[in-house]
Amino acid sequence: MNNKQYDVLLDVREDKCPMPLLKTKMALAKMSSQEVLCVLASDPGSLKDIPYYLSVVDVPLLLQEQVDSVCRFLIQKP
Repeated sequence: MNNKQYDVLLDVREDKCPMPLLKTKMALAKMSSQEVLCVLASDPGSLKDIPYYLSVVDVPLLLQEQVDSVCRFLIQKP
């Protein structure tokens, strides 16, 4: 993964629901406007929870991709 794609990396691959979403919310709260957060998650609930949450709070999801059991999200803080 290329560091130029994001400003902050959040690796929650070892965490189970609801921790990936909670840690994503906390990371976004600490970030500056326009910074990009990269989240790596392996909990199946994250595949639905994170995009749904972002749509509700109107935060741009730039990328969602899955490689094997790991899902990567690139999220831009408005």
